[in-house]
Amino acid sequence: MDNLQMEEIKIWEVIQWEINQNPKLSFKLEEWNNEDFMALKNTLQNFLSHIRYFQIPGKDIIRKIKPYMEIFNKQLLDDLLQHLIIPNEPVKSTILPARMTLILELPSRTQEKFSNIITNEHTAEISSWIDRKDTTTYPLNKIPYEFQLILKGSRDGFDPKIFWNMCHGHSNTVTILKVANTDEILGGFNPLEWDKTRKNFFSWVKTIDSFIFSLKNGNIQNSIFSQVKDEKTTIQYIDYRVQDSYGI
Repeated sequence: MDNLQMEEIKIWEVIQWEINQNPKLSFKLEEWNNEDFMALKNTLQNFLSHIRYFQIPGKDIIRKIKPYMEIFNKQLLDDLLQHLIIPNEPVKSTILPARMTLILELPSRTQEKFSNIITNEHTAEISSWIDRKDTTTYPLNKIPYEFQLILKGSRDGFDPKIFWNMCHGHSNTVTILKVANTDEILGGFNPLEWDKTRKNFFSWVKTIDSFIFSLKNGNIQNSIFSQVKDEKTTIQYIDYRVQDSYGI
């Protein structure tokens, strides 16, 4: 695990995703008993010591680590709390060195412009949100993703069936729209695969990585990033003859 090229909270989220796949454990932590937490602790004992907890942002410690506090030793929890309040104060817990990060220099992109709505600055901003960079945005020459056009309404049409037929099987997609007669650019990111064969329409799909946004443009000076609050109601599959829906 020490060689993983991932942010610490994403490593924890992968572990958390595995937890959620266990049918014996309730989605509601308040329904867990001591045996559930002990079973989880025993399962994860070889992984927990490799996470750089002191490099995880405070808000993620509170929102994503603290609910599982029963599986951590008391000293680590005390030190994390102290670190949040007094960052430079020494702690008793072992602080692992930061991970070695590989930086890939990308060549200049010369392909045809894929969108008439968003700019390279917008793609840098969206890429930063995908990677949970809360305070920084990728430089234009270091955007780690290549955005490829799957569907264009002005070219392919706006019928919902067209969306489902062309996006079926694709994952990690960004949906962009511009509100007519305004500067508003709205959109959403779906890390999951669009599946038009899904039988239980009008159902929600669970993910913690989806988000919606409004991009700065013209008279709109600031972009707005809105992360999902309820991971169990993130993406709603509605009848493919109608539409898709992002949750809250």
